[in-house]
Amino acid sequence: MFKSLFKKSTFVSPVTGTIKNIKDVADESFAQKMLGDGFAIKPESNQIKSPVNGEVAFVFDTKHAIGLKSSDGLEILIHVGVDTVNLKGEGFSAHVKNNQKIKQGDLLLTVDFDEIQSKVPSIDVIVVFSNGETCTVHKPGQPVTELEKDIITVK
Repeated sequence: MFKSLFKKSTFVSPVTGTIKNIKDVADESFAQKMLGDGFAIKPESNQIKSPVNGEVAFVFDTKHAIGLKSSDGLEILIHVGVDTVNLKGEGFSAHVKNNQKIKQGDLLLTVDFDEIQSKVPSIDVIVVFSNGETCTVHKPGQPVTELEKDIITVK
């Protein structure tokens, strides 16, 4: 009842690239939505920015994944690449830490995609909503730019 009084935060693209449905990700756990619904972007830039206002829930030690909690309660996992945990942080730089407050557009990660691309099956930036939300991608297969609005609908 009270939820309708609060405006949902605007979700923006965390990176420039080509957006795709999560079912097209080269990892079965993500493609079958075992971790939640979401989407992926094949990146064309090396900076991953915050798609929401909120805080950093966690940064993996290997810096390949970050958990965010938006100011309106969305729990978001941003996972860079497939099998990138095996790189043990090589090619990744984190610019945030656990429990840090963030604003939309803040730099979260820098990734040397040229360095890691030949070492992993995919460099897709995978975004998952982990509280049972559904995600609809507005223009799958199309280019999106960093911080672009209206790329998805989350319900």
